[in-house]
Amino acid sequence: MMKSKADEEDYWNSSKCNAFTFDDTDDEFSRLKESKKAVSSIGTLMGEDGEDDWEKFSWSGEPVGSISWSVKEMAASNQKTDREPAFPKISTETPPLNKSQSGLSLSSLFKGKGKGGNLQSFSDILGDSSLRLYTPELRKPKSEYKDLVGDWSAEETVQRLQQGKGVSLEKFRSLQDKLLLLDLAVAAHDGNAITAVLIYLKRTLCKEVLFRELESRTTALRHFIHYLTETREQRLLLELLRALGRTEDAALLQYKEYKSITDENKRRDFLKSCLSLPFAAEDAAHVLDHYTLLERQIIIEAADRKAERDGKVEIFQKFPRKASILNMPLITTLYYCCFYHYNEPEGTFSSPVNVRQTFKISEKQYFTTALAARAKLKAWLDVDALFNSRNWLGFTKKKSPLSFQRVVDILQKNSAPTHVLQDYVGLVSDAELRISLAQKHKCHDIVINTYRDMKDRQLLAQYRKKVEQGSAEERKIDELLNNSQIRWKN
Repeated sequence: MMKSKADEEDYWNSSKCNAFTFDDTDDEFSRLKESKKAVSSIGTLMGEDGEDDWEKFSWSGEPVGSISWSVKEMAASNQKTDREPAFPKISTETPPLNKSQSGLSLSSLFKGKGKGGNLQSFSDILGDSSLRLYTPELRKPKSEYKDLVGDWSAEETVQRLQQGKGVSLEKFRSLQDKLLLLDLAVAAHDGNAITAVLIYLKRTLCKEVLFRELESRTTALRHFIHYLTETREQRLLLELLRALGRTEDAALLQYKEYKSITDENKRRDFLKSCLSLPFAAEDAAHVLDHYTLLERQIIIEAADRKAERDGKVEIFQKFPRKASILNMPLITTLYYCCFYHYNEPEGTFSSPVNVRQTFKISEKQYFTTALAARAKLKAWLDVDALFNSRNWLGFTKKKSPLSFQRVVDILQKNSAPTHVLQDYVGLVSDAELRISLAQKHKCHDIVINTYRDMKDRQLLAQYRKKVEQGSAEERKIDELLNNSQIRWKN
């Protein structure tokens, strides 16, 4: 069935979707009107049908709350905020906003009205200081990003390094620019700046060029060696020292690698290989002693471990070993030998005399170590034998490379009995010191004899009150006080 032309016109005009006609006007007013209807429908959905349906117009003649008005207000707000400083940081002391108290809704945002009916523009909402406090910092200021990519000169770059600011060194690509940067850092006397530039040069230059340039720059070279030492880049540091002709330093650096070897046999073999390195004379002797000592310790440790396990040696049963002798210092090894192998013949590796002769230990050091070891064992006969010396007439005399005051201290720390201490307190030359030590260790005979030799009757009478009544010391003092042959000075 064919429709007439009039019916078709009515169909198109009555439809929800209007067809295109040349009669329609594409003016701004119709589009704003449609936008207004859309915004009004949002207010209906939000439950604000009770609000007054009236419109306000801005100074430009546009309805307040329209889309075009909102866009222009946003642009004006952006221009205003561009002239203002960056967003302030969020204050943790400001109480949170309550939706019911803020008077804001989705419809009021577009219409420009608060819930209380007061008009409020979109720019006023954005400019509210109470709301701006809650605006997050979206990004850092542009000036901070400029610092990393700025076109800084070498002088400015070094200044920024001194100030601890971030700066890129990648723009310095030629060798001349890199060396200029290093020289300026050295001239600034800033260790951090020097190290930062050296790290950059280490990454961008080949080793040969870097070593050659550092050779004439002693300050930078010293910082670079310290940096490689701290970062434990031993291989590169060894190459640097060899390239600079510092063979002795390179040898010492290679020798120190023994610390990373835990197995004693492998460590001994490594030390043996180090004997051929170009050490200085003093260092070469030290390395040789180290190798000889470790080799001796390995032999002694194996023999003592077997003797302790078999249980045939009495001293290992009475005084079990608390630790291994391996990798111990020289004096500790000597003390160990004086403690467990004191009377062994000189031809054995564990003999204290053999250890002393091999490593050229001084008489004073050997005496102190042996005295402490034998006093620990309460071997007082061995202690007494250390002091005995014969003169050319064959007479025996007690002699010590240590002061007898120091000898008394060592014996007292090892709980020596009074009769042992008394023999050595009496050998102290200074009378006042001798009396002080004797009183401290209760060596009454030493005090009494000293006062007698000083012919001081009053001091002897006063000391009589300090000894026990009826004791042998009191009777001895009475005999001296009643002796008429002694010429007392008071």
